[in-house]
Amino acid sequence: MENRTARMTILIDPIKKQIFEEICAQQDLTSSQVIRKLMRQYIVEHAGSRELPEWLTETTKAASKSQ
Repeated sequence: MENRTARMTILIDPIKKQIFEEICAQQDLTSSQVIRKLMRQYIVEHAGSRELPEWLTETTKAASKSQ
């Protein structure tokens, strides 16, 4: 996995944030967990010819099988 973590700051409107956080809470997930999952999926889907680390592709495959 990753060796370090990095902070990413995004700006969204308060209503979207509230709805997103409510939905995450209903699923017993944090908003960070959901955003990281979405980012992994996006990377795998749009990586093109880039070589991706095995942990990234395996994690995404496992997550899609469980849905």
